[in-house]
Amino acid sequence: MSNIIDKDNKDIKVIVVAEHQHQRLAFTDTVRSLGFTLIDCLSRQQLQDKSKLHSVQIDIWLIDGDYDNDIASFITASQSITVLVGFSPAPYLNEMQHYAKWQRKLKRKLAKLLNKPALLDSPLIDNNPAPWRYVVFLGASMGGPHAVKTFLDNLSPTLPICILLAHHFNQNMIETLPRILNRHNNWRCQVITTTQRLRTGHCLIAPIDRQIVCDSDGRVILTEQTWSGEYKPGIGQLLQNTSDVYGSDLVSIIFSGMGKDGSQYLDLIQGNNSQLWAQNPSTSVCPSQPQAIIDSGHCQFIGSPELLAQKLTNYISEMTASIISPSFTVSDV
Repeated sequence: MSNIIDKDNKDIKVIVVAEHQHQRLAFTDTVRSLGFTLIDCLSRQQLQDKSKLHSVQIDIWLIDGDYDNDIASFITASQSITVLVGFSPAPYLNEMQHYAKWQRKLKRKLAKLLNKPALLDSPLIDNNPAPWRYVVFLGASMGGPHAVKTFLDNLSPTLPICILLAHHFNQNMIETLPRILNRHNNWRCQVITTTQRLRTGHCLIAPIDRQIVCDSDGRVILTEQTWSGEYKPGIGQLLQNTSDVYGSDLVSIIFSGMGKDGSQYLDLIQGNNSQLWAQNPSTSVCPSQPQAIIDSGHCQFIGSPELLAQKLTNYISEMTASIISPSFTVSDV
């Protein structure tokens, strides 16, 4: 234990094992806010599939569930002497006060266990995030995870924007997407599992099995309807919805992917004055989706994920400097 006490927070390596994606997101938030290094956040099955973790030295294991022989073998191999087992379910992010209370409880446990009282001074999730001014809608498919992650890595979460991502993905694998996108940046990515509000610094991911609808109050409403069409979620459907609702306060960006989803309704939304950009097909793993946007004649900017992030940063800076208008505010659903 003394070795951990003497370590800087950034040198403390943590692994989280939890079955539910929402619980993993809450642990990820808390571990990052403490300044620890999160080696991985995964389910038991995903842990079994990662034999290489046997050779990684881990300082802290957070186990949300039973402590069995399989878990014990990984912990023994990692030479960890700090293990916390069993946690209450984390509230959803739209229950901000309860969520912050859950975080404080976990931080108190770790501060006491590690004899690091300074951990209690680390910031919790912001209960009063800055108001957002623009909505950024992202559409992606094959090759999208790397492109979207690169985009987020180069984009500050302090910008007055909120992000909504529609990514064609396998229903059984969608829960892994936030973990991929969150790594090495400070964006908070989560799959939508309940009606909630858009927030600055957050990237909400459309679910595969149920439709979502955005409204003018900044809510993302989870419906009981399934997506229509071949691809799920429907990028074109959400692009039209967000453009109709947010108009000139929307920037839509289509990344790497197969097919033409996203280009179906462009002629219908031109009067909304929304921005429409696309990843350069030459930088896309699968160029057909961004190429369809370019071929429509409505695309206003083309670039690599890095250039798209820089363009968005500059665009938001220019627009907020030149336009004075009321901002959307955030309140609980």
